[in-house]
Amino acid sequence: MSLSRSVAISFFMMGCLGVSLAAGMPAFAQSPETAGSHAAPNQPAANHTPANQAPTILPPNFAGWQMQGAAAVSTDPAAADPTSPAVLKEYGFSDFASATYTSDDGRTLKIHAMRFADASGAFGAYTIYLTPEMTKEEVGDRFALGLQGASLGRRVLFHRGHILVDAQFSQESVMSMEQLRELAGALPRPGGSAGNLPEFVKFMPQRAYVVNTLKYAMGPEALSALTPPVSAALVDFGVSSEVSLARYSTDSGEATLMLISYPTPQLAAVHLGRIENAFHLAKPQEGGSSFENAGSFSARRTGPIIAIVAGPVSTRDAKSLLGLVNWEANVTWNTPSESGQVRELYSLILNIVVLCGILGGLAIVAGVAFGGIRILMKRWYPEKVFDRPEQMEFISLRLTETVVRSRVQTGSDGSPEGP
Repeated sequence: MSLSRSVAISFFMMGCLGVSLAAGMPAFAQSPETAGSHAAPNQPAANHTPANQAPTILPPNFAGWQMQGAAAVSTDPAAADPTSPAVLKEYGFSDFASATYTSDDGRTLKIHAMRFADASGAFGAYTIYLTPEMTKEEVGDRFALGLQGASLGRRVLFHRGHILVDAQFSQESVMSMEQLRELAGALPRPGGSAGNLPEFVKFMPQRAYVVNTLKYAMGPEALSALTPPVSAALVDFGVSSEVSLARYSTDSGEATLMLISYPTPQLAAVHLGRIENAFHLAKPQEGGSSFENAGSFSARRTGPIIAIVAGPVSTRDAKSLLGLVNWEANVTWNTPSESGQVRELYSLILNIVVLCGILGGLAIVAGVAFGGIRILMKRWYPEKVFDRPEQMEFISLRLTETVVRSRVQTGSDGSPEGP
């Protein structure tokens, strides 16, 4: 076998091996559009819920509880709560589901769940239904002032993501909260920023807070139902403002602390001036409409937040409570989200580099093996396997023999010799 044939066969074998390795490598990540286009026509690409259809709120079973029949669903806020449909609409009410569950021991559980556009709406509705008599429970989303879940007797109220759950047990059990935690984990979750809770509520002070008195309002209907110290007209919800209220105990009495959050500090400064002017105008008049429930009144601005203390408390206690509200700017570095195209290109380049490294390594191994075997065979079996005489093909010009014959024919003096 000639050297050229051996080299050709070696490269052919390495090429076949490289093609097989490339075919066996995992394909680089595909985008959902690419994956869907490559799916077989008669097979669904994946079992996803359509984008325009939200997943069902309540699961058919959880923690040993089985749903009886089908859940009653509606997108009408009046069907969810006939007493305050306008308030629910302000919180971004989307739909609700009501179902009855039974357990193996014969107990029943009635669940009334409302879904909102985002987690802020669910939290706001939770504060509306929360009462001071309720007991704190470790279920649902933990948030400011320890608000997570609450119970009163056999009733449990909690919010999880953009869903508010009101559960009523027929009989209390030591495992009731654990079972509701499992239910909370089975609820659908909002995506993106819809899962964010109102950050400014975290500036409500912890000290002297009266438990379960925090309220959060996103519109005039909800705020009017809370009898606030400042009217909805002065708050001006048209500029995307938000309000939180809570009661606090002081040495001179119980005060109401109201925080109004605006998109910018400039808007907060403008509205603070309007609120103070309205208070000074209403102060000489008895029963002023904007501040009829205020009593004593103190206000200050901290960043984009206006803090107001109202109630039968001393000026010193009011200023002390206002001093507990301090806005701090938090800078968040927004890292760019992963791009599918960049990830695909990275995976493709990585696979090419790995393949080149494998082929290079195989070429080195094949070259060393071929050369080593040839050397060993020539030592052990000289002129029997490689370089056999009958296979050696050399072209010889025989230049030396031609020169000698020329000299003999011309003679020593340069004259041609006779025959």
